[in-house]
Amino acid sequence: MVDFPDPTNFAIGKLYSAPFYRLLEKHMTPDAMAVIQSTSPLYARQSFWCIVSTLEDAGFIATPYHALVPSFGEWGFNLATKRTGFTPPTRYSVPTRFLDADSTRLMFSFPPDMRPLPVEPNHLNTQALVHYFEEDW
Repeated sequence: MVDFPDPTNFAIGKLYSAPFYRLLEKHMTPDAMAVIQSTSPLYARQSFWCIVSTLEDAGFIATPYHALVPSFGEWGFNLATKRTGFTPPTRYSVPTRFLDADSTRLMFSFPPDMRPLPVEPNHLNTQALVHYFEEDW
């Protein structure tokens, strides 16, 4: 799990850059998966999709999803993998109180107000994410 602070300035924005994700990729096995905290696809829509774009630019297959987090509201994450073929689980081998196939499926579905936007990836020399974050919030 990669859980950085929100990209409110250029120093933090570097953490969300394509070069960082390329370094992360070098430390992952072919079957590994990383989860990236990706801000809110509802309140910071450009920022969220910029992180998706940056992961893809770095060579990952990004699978975005979202969940309602009581202390944050609607929050987004990305599953970053090296291989295609991930599908959300339809059942769980352990008892779950609030998670089932339907709720899991909805986490990977984005309503119109959270759907993808055309955005640039975040590079060290552009810091697009910091600019998007300032606009979004």
